Amino acid sequence: MNTEIIAVAYVHKTDADQAKKIANKWQLNYLGDHRAAVKYPQLKFLLQVNDQYLELCKLDEPKLGAISVDFVHGAVAHRRKFGGGRGQDIAKAVGLKYGFTPHVLDATAGLGRDAFLLASLGCKVTLMERMPIVAALLSDGLERAQLNAETSSIAANMQLIHASSIENMPNLSPPDVIYLDPMYPHREKSALVKKEMRVFQALVGEDLDADALLAPALALATYRVVVKRPNYAPPLAEQKPSMSINMKKNRFDVYVNQAIPKI
Repeated sequence: MNTEIIAVAYVHKTDADQAKKIANKWQLNYLGDHRAAVKYPQLKFLLQVNDQYLELCKLDEPKLGAISVDFVHGAVAHRRKFGGGRGQDIAKAVGLKYGFTPHVLDATAGLGRDAFLLASLGCKVTLMERMPIVAALLSDGLERAQLNAETSSIAANMQLIHASSIENMPNLSPPDVIYLDPMYPHREKSALVKKEMRVFQALVGEDLDADALLAPALALATYRVVVKRPNYAPPLAEQKPSMSINMKKNRFDVYVNQAIPKI
């Protein structure tokens, strides 16, 4: 990714120090006031600190709004409180059941929503994200979740690693389960695709190497690998799963290495 097309800025001057720290941590250009972006036509994206929230903006599509990682409020909070607990399909897919609460490696963490849900159900979750911009958003979201009384214990179960999963999975200790949710080209018209997906695809393109995730995941996971796919998409690496859990628009393809122990 070309760091010249993205910079870090602040919306209010009270957030200037935080913006500088983020720019230094992720080795990105520091712009200062976000309004200065108009002076740099080469900038396509802006990471801006807005009232202590880190946000990603696509400068040529301002109507999309800003993207941030918020584990405390909004849709993530609603899903945590009312999503159905261990009866949810994702819980079934990773094998979560009485007496077995797996350590899950989310090797394509993205905005971390599924990882946070699994952590809220008691799983220890390691998030791996190779994109520095997305990792910066995740880190910001986790830090705020750690400071909130309702989510601090959940965030304590989550660890973020900024690295390529394909390259670094062989260096990790085996988790119980590996969860994969690589980006896949959407069939819908671009206006209908969720804003996060539109921004991410513009930022990094498609996950053209997604198929290469499956082999190292299968080699590392103790019990199973779970792959989230759109219903119309072929299995990852064209490899037939052991079983699938079908939902309205997506499915979980489950590749079983060995049976989860009965307690």
